[in-house]
Amino acid sequence: MPSPTYDPTNTMLNLNNLKKSYNKNGYAIVRNVIEPEIAKEVENHVMWLKNKHPEIRPEAFHHHLLIHDPFIHHVIEQKLLLDIVAEIIGPNIALFGAHYIAKKPFSGQPVGWHQDGSYWPLEPMKVVSVWLAGSISKRENACMRVIPGTQKKTLLKPSEMIKLDTNKYVLDLAIHPDKINDLAAVDIELNPGDISIHNPFIIHGSNPNISKYWRIGLTLRFIPTSTYVNRINWECVLLRGQKQESIKNNYAHRPLFIDGAHMQFRGYKSFL
Repeated sequence: MPSPTYDPTNTMLNLNNLKKSYNKNGYAIVRNVIEPEIAKEVENHVMWLKNKHPEIRPEAFHHHLLIHDPFIHHVIEQKLLLDIVAEIIGPNIALFGAHYIAKKPFSGQPVGWHQDGSYWPLEPMKVVSVWLAGSISKRENACMRVIPGTQKKTLLKPSEMIKLDTNKYVLDLAIHPDKINDLAAVDIELNPGDISIHNPFIIHGSNPNISKYWRIGLTLRFIPTSTYVNRINWECVLLRGQKQESIKNNYAHRPLFIDGAHMQFRGYKSFL
């Protein structure tokens, strides 16, 4: 699946209808948010992490591996990305979570149907998820799937979900198949540098990757600084605007680039 030619001309046109689409359907797609060189570095970063942590499946490069990585900060500081997030949650923006879900060819794990908010200790549940494509993400290689309109459903508790084997699935919990109308599901097909954004209540998941192509996505969870993360020692990143002193979140410092400890990337010098 060769990558298409980069064309940023329709990005601002998509932004005009962003919030309308997001509110109606629970998700929206914006093309060409991240320039091709950075999207390629996202793919390179996954390979670098895979070599550094061969004991961890690439679907499980979680927040603790990424929060102090200069490259991740380089990505989340991109202006257009933050402009899009601001359309949904307002001007005071923090990163709550980062997670690579990178599915290897032929053996990439599926993600069961779920609502993101079921997992998160956020008070209130005001948050938006961004799924950034580092590779082509199509139906063929197990792109994310969403069920439009399900953001209007009640948020299920973990106790109301079924347990899954994490040797076979990315997540340990899922909504019972009897509660899902997957005939209404929409494939979120993206090119490198595109993003999808989705509501924490919308039901979504993905199939196993049995194709010969990698499917690499970086999930980023953004909150307004008025949202409290009720988890001990959890680290966020303040990205834009002001933090609220009455909300006792922990904010990580912008990391310094250390040669050998971090992947070198095009903008690494701004982290020296």
